[in-house]
Amino acid sequence: MSLERSSGLRSVRLLSVFTFFFVALTQIPAVSAHGATATGGLSQRHGIVLALIGIVILGGATILKRRQAITSTTALIGVFLGIVVTALGAILFEGLSPDPSYMASSMPFPRSWYPLLSLSIGFLIMIMSALVGWFRWPTRPRYTALGTMMGLWITYPYLIPGPASYSHPLGYSIVLGTPVLVGYIIWKDAGHVLRAVLQDRVARRFGIGVGVVIAFFFVSATGYLSFFPDEGLPHERVITVLPAIYQLVKWPVLEVYLPHIPLFVAISPGQLIIVGMLSTLIGLNATLIARHWRVEERAGMTEGAAGSAAIVGSCTCGCCGPLVAKIAVLAAGPSIAAPLYWIFVDSASPLSTLFIIASIVLFTGSLIYSVESVQQSASPTDIAPAD
Repeated sequence: MSLERSSGLRSVRLLSVFTFFFVALTQIPAVSAHGATATGGLSQRHGIVLALIGIVILGGATILKRRQAITSTTALIGVFLGIVVTALGAILFEGLSPDPSYMASSMPFPRSWYPLLSLSIGFLIMIMSALVGWFRWPTRPRYTALGTMMGLWITYPYLIPGPASYSHPLGYSIVLGTPVLVGYIIWKDAGHVLRAVLQDRVARRFGIGVGVVIAFFFVSATGYLSFFPDEGLPHERVITVLPAIYQLVKWPVLEVYLPHIPLFVAISPGQLIIVGMLSTLIGLNATLIARHWRVEERAGMTEGAAGSAAIVGSCTCGCCGPLVAKIAVLAAGPSIAAPLYWIFVDSASPLSTLFIIASIVLFTGSLIYSVESVQQSASPTDIAPAD
């Protein structure tokens, strides 16, 4: 009972800290509404400082865990707190930074290259998937199917060119079929281990928490959730449904603007599918890492996986280009930032789509690899619940 009570108190403290930062973030513009500035005296540098504090907390918890100065559970609490603070700092930085604007002449290469790049990259991915599947995993054709699906993501806009692609059944099939195929692969190759790992309450809560924070970051970074609405918006509440293209095809988007909070939120089925899939994959990886820490198996490998997930996870969505460009403006100036901006933000760019599908494959592959490593090195009791 004491362990359960202690775990419950830790969860309450974590929820309280997250709620405090969340409420503070939502109140920044409300305070400034009565002042002379639009940000209450805050600037993008405050977001940078907050993000750096989060990185220090995350790194400190990891180092202390390596030195066995703290328990695994305490380290996970520190890592989660660091992720929360870092995400809030990045959101604050993105919300308070001026939106960069670039001329088409600053593009790294002309749009006329896009069809050739898209078709070449897409078909190359399909061919490589077939070859790798044939020679490396002949008994797992689902991997080749996933590679083929990823190739279709890139080639689709030019297989069905023009406005017809925005509502073609093939486009919807690709978007809707991807999470189904990814879910089948995970269920087939990792389901039995994940079911056992998810019985560990600490690991399960850590994974859910990380997934929620990452989803919050993705939605904020892509502009679907904002506490810093653009100037010129109406002063009354707005609730409307508009069609918008998001990831290959057109979706109905519910937009809600509440000026008194202030809050802007937009929800679409395509957004829920992509953000939900990526956040779930990252959350499952985080759960497995937490479980490895709890049983102290392969500590070096799992810590390395955690670092890779933190780096890649922050840049998973191709629509994070404006945030990357804003950071580049501070670091190297507009001349360096412009190509990055176009590569990430131009929805027609095959590199933007490639970044998204690479993230899906990376997180799915790392999850399967980690599960198979556990199976090869551990006995069945090693993945039983720890509490």
